[in-house]
Amino acid sequence: MFKRWMLPGFALGLAALCAALCAPHAAPAAGETSIPERPVFVLDAGHGGVDGGASTATGEKESDINLSIVLRTEQLMAFCGRKTVLTRREDVSIHDAAAQTIREKKVSDLKNRVALVNGTENGILISVHQNTFTDPQYQGAQVFYSKAEGCGEWGVAAQELLRAGLDPSNRRQAKPVPESVYLMARVIRPALLVECGFLTGREEAVLLLEAQYQRRIALVLTAACGAAESIFYP
Repeated sequence: MFKRWMLPGFALGLAALCAALCAPHAAPAAGETSIPERPVFVLDAGHGGVDGGASTATGEKESDINLSIVLRTEQLMAFCGRKTVLTRREDVSIHDAAAQTIREKKVSDLKNRVALVNGTENGILISVHQNTFTDPQYQGAQVFYSKAEGCGEWGVAAQELLRAGLDPSNRRQAKPVPESVYLMARVIRPALLVECGFLTGREEAVLLLEAQYQRRIALVLTAACGAAESIFYP
């Protein structure tokens, strides 16, 4: 289904995607009184607050990079007239006030993210993260998809968009998310976890800090939301 989004040339393909996303919703058919339901995209900037996640060799936190990408994606989605909900829009943990230790705060934060996603009617989740590895030669964005119906197809579509938009030489494939990932294992909505790149990669770590590159990632994620619409709300 998603192949109708993939036109020759990344710029042309994403231009078509954004045009489709920005088009007004179809008017109700004769005899109908309401516009068909549409998705609400939950944009999750991984980590935050006491949990900075991974970091670059120069100390930039994963949580800050995730948030910057999510805020840029939110802007593009708003331009396209699509509803979004953010799990956070500042460098904060969304734990309960009763949580005291760092562990309690991390657990509470994850539980609250799950509750937010599952409580969002027609919600579709994109959780933004960054990868790390001991060897600095490793790089490349990768998608992990939840077990919800249709997410495998969506994950493959999103991976192809990442490849086309960021690095055509990237040979990584979309994979099911491991059961050990708390958020993804417990959400009941369609969901992707996107590792946008390696903070430990020699070249990629530099790119991930650049505003222009973050905008490219945001554009790809917006396109992935378009692919989700075609799969879950045809």
